[in-house]
Amino acid sequence: MKFGKTVVKCRVPILVIAILLMIPSVIGMAATRINYDMLTYLPEDMDTVKGQDILMEDFGKGAFSFIIVEGMEEKAVSEMKETIEGVEHVDTALWYDSVMDLSVPMELLPDKLYREFNSGDATMMAVFFDSSTSADETMEAIQEIKEVTKRQCFVSGMSALVTDLKELCEKEEPVYVGIAVLLASVAMMLFMDNFLIPVVFLLSIGMSILLNMGTNYFLGEISYLTKALAAVLQLAVTMDYSIFLWHSYEEQRETLPDKKEAMAEAIHRTLTSVVGSSITTVAGFIALCFMSFTLGKDLGIVMAKGVVLGVVGCVTTLPSLILVLDKLLFKTRHRSLIPTTEKLASRITKYFPVFLVLFAVILIPAYIGYRETGKEVYYELSDSLPRDLDNIVANTKLQETFDVGSTHMVLTDASVPMEEKREMIKEMEQVDGIKYVLGLESLVGPLIPEELIPKSVKEILQSDNWELMLINSKYKTASDEVGAQIDRLNAILKQYDSKGMLIGEAPCTKDMIEVTDRDFKVVNIVSIVAIFLIILIVERSLILPVILVAVIEFAIFINLGLPHYTGTSLPFIAPICISTIQLGATVDYAILMTTRYKSERYEGKGKYQAVVTSLSASIPSVVVSAMGLFAATFGVALYSDIDMISSLCMLMARGAIVSMFSVILVLPAMFMLFDRLICATSLGMKRNVKKKTEVLS
Repeated sequence: MKFGKTVVKCRVPILVIAILLMIPSVIGMAATRINYDMLTYLPEDMDTVKGQDILMEDFGKGAFSFIIVEGMEEKAVSEMKETIEGVEHVDTALWYDSVMDLSVPMELLPDKLYREFNSGDATMMAVFFDSSTSADETMEAIQEIKEVTKRQCFVSGMSALVTDLKELCEKEEPVYVGIAVLLASVAMMLFMDNFLIPVVFLLSIGMSILLNMGTNYFLGEISYLTKALAAVLQLAVTMDYSIFLWHSYEEQRETLPDKKEAMAEAIHRTLTSVVGSSITTVAGFIALCFMSFTLGKDLGIVMAKGVVLGVVGCVTTLPSLILVLDKLLFKTRHRSLIPTTEKLASRITKYFPVFLVLFAVILIPAYIGYRETGKEVYYELSDSLPRDLDNIVANTKLQETFDVGSTHMVLTDASVPMEEKREMIKEMEQVDGIKYVLGLESLVGPLIPEELIPKSVKEILQSDNWELMLINSKYKTASDEVGAQIDRLNAILKQYDSKGMLIGEAPCTKDMIEVTDRDFKVVNIVSIVAIFLIILIVERSLILPVILVAVIEFAIFINLGLPHYTGTSLPFIAPICISTIQLGATVDYAILMTTRYKSERYEGKGKYQAVVTSLSASIPSVVVSAMGLFAATFGVALYSDIDMISSLCMLMARGAIVSMFSVILVLPAMFMLFDRLICATSLGMKRNVKKKTEVLS
């Protein structure tokens, strides 16, 4: 109560401080680097990651792209190559004139090599950058290449992908926030009893969001996915806390005439309920930090921090705003669209066996769908982007014109004899789907002695400690075929060089597939156990945590099972994040109803009346909360051209609705079925219920 009185007394300074904090928050948000490369979140101890570091340290090269040129004469291509080499952070462009003077016919190249780099009127060159794949410098270089070549060429590769992704995100992200704010406001205005209060909520939450995004500066960088989703998620998840405070304030105003006293009491009551409620949400996000694929840690820390800041804003900034705007707020009241719920609650409780049967019937197919959806996800990052992006067009050209689906790199110890390397290359070229292996040994044909290879080319493919080879594959990144191919190539490589490494987008993606498959199981277990323990402590019951987690997991099975039955393929990160986020964010609905149910039973009411009362009292709050989460995410899901973001938002929107129905229909049935067991396994409940019942009788 003391805290509430302090907030009320200091409401004006609180608002002044909150507004002043927005200045460094905006600066910090603008200065926070955004990472657009998913593959950088792989564990650092993997060969694919170590190999990238070696490429940078020993060869001074990080990013790599194939550039396709169509309909240009050899001299013009050579001039374009020189222009590209003049772009800052382009280390080398490797084409025919890097090996031979243009006066020497291309036909002097080994036949296979000539055919692989030329097709009809199209030719391609390999470009190496002196900065890493997703570095800002590399993305700027890609943009400059497009400008200086007047878009006469097609730039493929991971760096071009992240460059296009950055451009698309920067265009779409402000719209995400706008859509979320607009639709959440409309939902609140309709389902609450005041037209102005949603605006006040959004002002308070908006300050917390800006503070959260500004403090990300201290993390060094965040992923584009975190940046795109953080504001929308924080708005949707922390809206509940604002609703709790407003309802508590309205309730106190009916008994306490002084608005300051009413707000102090409302803050006191809200702080207790909101802290308990937010702990489960924070636990859900913290569970993501247990992923070895560290994108989960990135998203988990930012969102957990956002929830904590949302709670702080709810009990400081929001009460201050409400008190300042009190008169205006009470002039903008209206009747809520949500009707009285007593009759509905009575009918749901009366026919509870029907919902138990539905639970039993739906559970098995829902779980099967959920399990299969996890197997049917896609990992190819380009599949989540629009087909008309420059990089997607370039990759399509590369595949259609040159039959190249992916490019691998091999790092071999420089001390391995050349004869052994030739044998290794021969074996590798026999692997299904391999078009060719390009190394120094490939360039040394019968007509080109090793001494004639220019020093500049040798420097590209050889360092003091390592030799670099390029392997072009027909198979697309993240396909089953390329996975088997990588296994076979690694087996051959290790026969000749135990220290050798196979790196590149496809090998990194294969590692990501294996890592995230393990992460999915780990995160699920951690989130369920953490939230189970929290409910155990909060509700002081052995059976209630099982019931509450089962009800929300049932909703998660339905939500994530539907894509399997509708034939929808999800991005790999979606099932991992959604199972945790939906559990953490919507278990609050179940806790709210459970707390009221226990309270009614403590007061001596029979199980039927206790369930009806708790359900009737909880439906408005659960509906408003679920509709807020739905509104904030559904519009973004429809708008976004990035499937990674669109899919996550659609799953969150649908998850909110499914959890709402699960809590309203299934949870009361569980209370009716397990009432005696709940009373027996909840601390002090059996004794108190019995005593109250005897007194009332």
